[in-house]
Amino acid sequence: MNKNLKLVVDNTLKEKDKRHFFEKNELKIILNLYAKMVSDGSWKDYGLFISSKQVGFSVFKNSTENAMYKICKNFKPSNKNLKYLITDSKGKIYKNSNSLELLLKNTNWKK
Repeated sequence: MNKNLKLVVDNTLKEKDKRHFFEKNELKIILNLYAKMVSDGSWKDYGLFISSKQVGFSVFKNSTENAMYKICKNFKPSNKNLKYLITDSKGKIYKNSNSLELLLKNTNWKK
């Protein structure tokens, strides 16, 4: 048995690492919407996109098609209203806001 091995568990996120993903309350809002849309039969699958500039939650009607919508969080927005945005399947900005909750609540997802 090797006595030189140590198990180190550190689940704390450093401040710089927090900004590279959705925060817990943001993800909860998105997943609640996702669950509602799945139960309605509108959405079937999702995917996550993570980069140094943005994180995105993509939703799909079918897993073989392009994403219907992508809910994005910009880490360094040029405008405060571009912090959260929704893009369509072609990447065009559908809606934007500085509040994720208001953005998702005021969007017509049946379009």
